[in-house]
This record gives sequence, C-alpha cells and structure tokens, in this order.
Amino acid sequence: MIQKPLRVLVTGAAGIIGTAFWKRRHGEFSLRLADLHTGKLAEAPCPSMQLDVGDYAACLAACMDTDVVLHLAGVPHASADFDAQLLQPNIIGTHNIFRAAQTQGVKRVVFASSAQAIEGYPLDMQVHEHMPARPANMYGASKAFGEGVASAFAHQHGMTAIAVRIANVAHFAPGQQHSARDIAAFISERDVVQLLARCVSAQVPAGYHVVHGVSDNRYKRLAIEATRQLVGYAPQDDGFSLLGL
Repeated sequence: MIQKPLRVLVTGAAGIIGTAFWKRRHGEFSLRLADLHTGKLAEAPCPSMQLDVGDYAACLAACMDTDVVLHLAGVPHASADFDAQLLQPNIIGTHNIFRAAQTQGVKRVVFASSAQAIEGYPLDMQVHEHMPARPANMYGASKAFGEGVASAFAHQHGMTAIAVRIANVAHFAPGQQHSARDIAAFISERDVVQLLARCVSAQVPAGYHVVHGVSDNRYKRLAIEATRQLVGYAPQDDGFSLLGL
C-alpha cells in the first residue's frame, strides 16, 4: 500500500528557514504554509494561508487535518523588546500553537527553539542536548519558555514534541570574516532543512526531546551526538572548511 505523505503545517513559512524548507522539501511532504505576511508565499507550490499565531481561533483552524506542526513563527531577534515584540508571537503564539495542535489531535509538534536559549553558558563550554536552557537575553528566555511548553504538552497529553535549538543559519564562503563563536555555531541552509525534515518524519518515542541545529563544524558550540542518534541527522557542511580555515 502506498503511504500518503505526512500533512505538515509550517508556521513562519515566509521566513528564511521556512522558505528554505518548503523550497527544498515540498515534494516530500504535503505542506500547508502559514505566515502573518503571505506575500512571499504567492509563488509557493503548495497551499498557503495568513496566520496570526496570537489568535487562538486561527491557530485552531490552521491545525485541522494535520499530522505534524513545524512551528517556525516568531520574532527571531536577540535584541527584541519583550513587551512590544516578543510577548505576542513568541509566548502567547507558541502556547496557542501547542494548545491548538493538541485539541485537533496533532501527534507531533516540532518547535524552532534557538541557540540563544543556551547563550548563558560559558562560551568555551560545549552545550549538550540534555543540558537545560540558560538564556542570556529575553529572546532566549522566550525560546526557553517554548521549550517548557513543549515539555508540558508532551508529558500531559502524550504528544511528541521536539525542540530544535537552531544556531547561526548563514551562507559562508572563502574570504569572509567571522568570529570563532559564529563559526562554531554555524548551520548551513541545507543542513537546517535536513534536520527539520528528520524531526518531522523520523521514528522517535512519544515525549519531549531536544535536538541541536549546527553543521558538522570542526568545533561545535552545540553538541549533536544525541541529535544524530535520535533523528538520524547527517550534516553535510563544516563552517570552518567553507571559510577555508
């Protein structure tokens, strides 16, 4: 029997990561794209909708007939003001998405956390997946909150919730100048897309899981051994090599 592709709702689909995901993986999954600003989705080869994640009723409607939610929506800036920029999308919106997904019977939510959720650890320390969030700014705190929401819904409702601590998504080329910190946290576009696709489709136990989003850099700010084992992540790039170092 031919298996139907997973029905995946992608929030924040007009962002950098969301756009890379649907451009590279629209043939693998049955995607439905959602974003507050839909102009960039006009040419997408899959259905799209406007979605304000701060609106619970809209989230509830968006999560209908969905197998997996890939929740990328949110304000992604480390310097963002909490009240004016982070509270509605990153706090209320994340809770709305998990609550709507659970109500609609969605079994898996993949949540885009951030390396900013662990920025409070010393810079010379490699952070492992089992280590708790330790943010150093309010954006990181909003992502740590999202990790907490993911854990709570997994434990209370039997969902599979995967928090992906995505680091420095960038395009590196020889001759560019970057700090050692940024190189150690680098993840290429193709690697972040592969990681998210594995989080969407890999066979993993129900419950809460944390995975790390960096490429196979010579030195990694975030360890990925447990991520490889859990979802079969196989990064292709090394930030140091791409820069000719």
